[in-house]
Amino acid sequence: MELTTTFLGLKLNNPLIASASPLTASLDTIKKLEENGIAAVIMHSLFEEEINHEIHQIDHFLHIHNNSNAEATSYLPSEVNFDNLNSEHYLEEIRRVKEATQVPVIASLNGVSAGGWVKYAKKLQEAGADALELNITYIPTSIDMEGHAVEQMYIDTVAQVKEHLSIPLNVKMNAYFSSPANMAKRFVAAGANGLSIFDNPTRVDVDLELLTPLQRANITSSSNLSETLRWCAILYKKLPCSLCAGTGIHSGEDVLKAIMSGADAVALASVLLMKGESEVATILNEITQWMEKYEYDSISQMKGSISLSHTDNPAAYERNSYMYALQQYRR
Repeated sequence: MELTTTFLGLKLNNPLIASASPLTASLDTIKKLEENGIAAVIMHSLFEEEINHEIHQIDHFLHIHNNSNAEATSYLPSEVNFDNLNSEHYLEEIRRVKEATQVPVIASLNGVSAGGWVKYAKKLQEAGADALELNITYIPTSIDMEGHAVEQMYIDTVAQVKEHLSIPLNVKMNAYFSSPANMAKRFVAAGANGLSIFDNPTRVDVDLELLTPLQRANITSSSNLSETLRWCAILYKKLPCSLCAGTGIHSGEDVLKAIMSGADAVALASVLLMKGESEVATILNEITQWMEKYEYDSISQMKGSISLSHTDNPAAYERNSYMYALQQYRR
């Protein structure tokens, strides 16, 4: 039984990747994930705001007294510890994980605007990351900002990050573009070696006691798999890049559906947060049992077998046949 697959040019023992979450922020939990069979891990995200804050903080204290005696080091305030920055910790975490595990380690940057933070990609590469995932989610709150301007922000950010990288770059897309297929094409043209379908943004809620808006984690279920399958199936073989199914993967069956739709790998977060690291082994066992039952020898044998280019029912992906779906439901 051959479960291996290739994602971002990395040969993986199986299609299961641990997505960025609190579980990939700890070496102990990453080790547990590896023991249970995870094929790669995406580190928890380092945010644009964290990096830019530190850049501005350091710049401020290096230049505030630039006309003073160069030996007057007491001008540097004691409360700022330059060895205790979040970004430097992140680099050290990558080094530690690489030394302690055998699985590929994918660093994660979360940001969208142009700025000095994009140069940090090179530091992640130098720390030993095997690839980088760029998580871009921009909420255009201005009613004067046109859609093409938002899209260009995304493309420019990908291109700027790629300038500083020689390792593969994966872009975590969202589903809110007017033409996701065209944006996927533009991302690849800008330098993306892979695309994750899709980002899972936080939920907005309101605290009625404090009368304030809140952000809450958006824990998924298999019912969230629909658009993941649709767009993996549509994009399969259309672009020279890897595809990762990233929303709604909770079981071996979900993995098989994603692979048959055209995904090279799948990213797990919600299911691992709910059920723990051992769920990786459970999912792998479900995949193996299904493949044995239906006499599949390898993951590559099934990849893309029900994608848009191979299905006998393209309307399932191309049409929003609401009435037909309801008729099927009543039966």
